[in-house]
Amino acid sequence: MKTTVALLALAALAAGTAGAAALDRHVRINNTSSYDIIEFYASNTGSKSWEEDILGKNILPAGESVMINIDDGSGYCKYDFMAVFEDGDQVTSANNNVCELAEFSFTD
Repeated sequence: MKTTVALLALAALAAGTAGAAALDRHVRINNTSSYDIIEFYASNTGSKSWEEDILGKNILPAGESVMINIDDGSGYCKYDFMAVFEDGDQVTSANNNVCELAEFSFTD
């Protein structure tokens, strides 16, 4: 009986952890501005520095969008975004809940 209770408790714990880990962190980034985005960063809100440029060698042209998986394996849902535009402007947005957010738009 103790083994059954322990196994049920373990199964419940695993299900709760798997539920949080299974949250969808895919976000469509829309560039509705007049300028190309040449760099895009997403770092969990608790981080003191930006992670690597998600676009890498690519850009996000004006008027285009891209689906990005923001999951960095940390289990976090809250991320800060930063876009760097071709004209040198930088736009940041803090506390974006990527577990609930389906789209995010950068505008002029």
